[in-house]
Amino acid sequence: MYFRRFLFPLSICGIVLLISFTTLPSSYGEELLVFAGAASKPPTEEAARAFEKKTGIKVHLTFGGSGFVLSQMTLAKKGDIYFPGSSDYMEIAKKKGLVFPETERRVVYLVPAINVQKGNPKGVKSLRDLTKPGFRVAIANPEGVCVGIYAIEIIEKNLSVPEKTALRKNLVNYTESCEKTATAVSLKAADAVIGWRVFQYWDPGRIETIPLKKNEIARIGYIPVAISTFTARRAVAQQFIDFILSEEGKSLFRKYHYFMSPEEAMAWIGEKKPVGGDYIVPKEWTIK
Repeated sequence: MYFRRFLFPLSICGIVLLISFTTLPSSYGEELLVFAGAASKPPTEEAARAFEKKTGIKVHLTFGGSGFVLSQMTLAKKGDIYFPGSSDYMEIAKKKGLVFPETERRVVYLVPAINVQKGNPKGVKSLRDLTKPGFRVAIANPEGVCVGIYAIEIIEKNLSVPEKTALRKNLVNYTESCEKTATAVSLKAADAVIGWRVFQYWDPGRIETIPLKKNEIARIGYIPVAISTFTARRAVAQQFIDFILSEEGKSLFRKYHYFMSPEEAMAWIGEKKPVGGDYIVPKEWTIK
C-alpha cells in the first residue's frame, strides 16, 4: 500500500518532467561566444537576452575595441561570431581568414559626431572649438577602436597643422573602446569626445550630440557581423545573426536610434557620403 502511494506521485513527477523536457527548444543547452566591438553594446546585450529567452541558447558576449577583441579571438582560437564596430576591422578579419566572408551581413549604420556633457556647458559648436586652450578632449585609441580611426580621419581632413597640435595638447585620454569613450563624457572625465552620434541615446541624461558639419564627415560607418572560422556551431551562429537581422532584432537597434540604412544616415548628415571603406592612421597618432 505504501509502495503504491509512493509510486503514484513519482509517476506524476515523471510525466511532468517528461513534458517539461520535450517542450524545451530543440537547441536547449547550446552556447555561443560572440566577440563584439562596443559600438553596438546596449542593443546587442538586449538582443542576446531576447535570443536566449526565445531559443534557450546562451550567448556569451565579449566586448571591447574591435581590434582588441579580434586579437583576443585570434589568440584564443575560439569564438562563434565576430561583430565589430565598423567595417575597418571586418576587412582585416576577412583578409586573415578569421571569418567566413559569405556570412557577412550589415546590421546598422553609424555617423561620427562630437559628444559633450548634457546641456553643453562648454558651449561646443564646432570641431575647431576642441582646439581651444583648457578643453579636455578624449578620442578612442585608433590602434584598436573603430571610432578612434574615424576621429583621426576627421581631424586630419579638417584641421590645419597648428590646430592639430593644439587639439593634441588637449587630449586627456585614448580610450580603449566605444563604451569607455562615451563614459568619458558621462563621468565628466572629458569635456568632449569625437564619437558616434548614438552615444547620446546610450545615456541621454548625461550625453548630448553636437553634429559635425556635413563637409567634415569623410564617410559613414556600418556595423557588420560574420561567423568566425573558429566556430564548431555554425548553424547556431547563423541563427543568432538571423535573429539580429529580424524585425524583432532590428527593433532593439532602433530603440537606441541607430540608422537602419545608408539613406537614413545621409539624410541626417544632409549630404551623400561614402559608406564603409578604410583609413590608414598616420604614425604620429599611434601609441608606441
